[in-house]
Amino acid sequence: MPKRFDTNPLDPEFPEKARAAAAQTSPDVEAYREPAPEYTAPPRSPFSTAEFPERPPSVTEEETQRFSEAQYNAYAFQGGHVPAPRQQSPFADMNRAGERIVAKTGVPEKWLIGLPYFPFWIGLVAGLVLLLVIPKEENKVRFHAAQGFAAHIAIAIVSTILAFVGNLTDSSFGGSIFWIITTVMMIVFAIKAWKGKPVHIELIDDLTNWFEEKIGPIKS
Repeated sequence: MPKRFDTNPLDPEFPEKARAAAAQTSPDVEAYREPAPEYTAPPRSPFSTAEFPERPPSVTEEETQRFSEAQYNAYAFQGGHVPAPRQQSPFADMNRAGERIVAKTGVPEKWLIGLPYFPFWIGLVAGLVLLLVIPKEENKVRFHAAQGFAAHIAIAIVSTILAFVGNLTDSSFGGSIFWIITTVMMIVFAIKAWKGKPVHIELIDDLTNWFEEKIGPIKS
């Protein structure tokens, strides 16, 4: 037989004992119990959440914005100062021969810059004459005239030395080889200058500059 306060859940009479104990609850305790308040819904706000208007079916979203003709014309050039086109540097044509007639000669430019390199005494005389006739403003023609004249002077000096040595050694082989080489070289220079290709003989730069500076055009 279990004891009075035995609450062993294995007791088969435990459920009946629990219900009997609950039924014997003091009525005074129940009297002080306040009834649970009834739930009343809060007043509804007169304001509602704004809703965005739906997109018309004719409007489509595109990645690139399209401008109307009026908007495009707003960004178009409306006149004003237009920058001048870039002019080519005057030095770009320094080594290009042309058909331009050189003043005081009536001869195209390409013939005048090629003539001073012509071998033998022709180029020597032509270079000197051009330096005496061509004005200082014709820089390209005067440069080739001075360079050709200086080349002929240098060749004449070296040829004289070789001829003197050949007389002493009774051999003209060295002078003949030098004459052939310089003749071919001057022909090549004359053709290159006539075609407008650059011709620069660095070994005679000082002599060229001296002739161009010292031999000026004859004043009429």
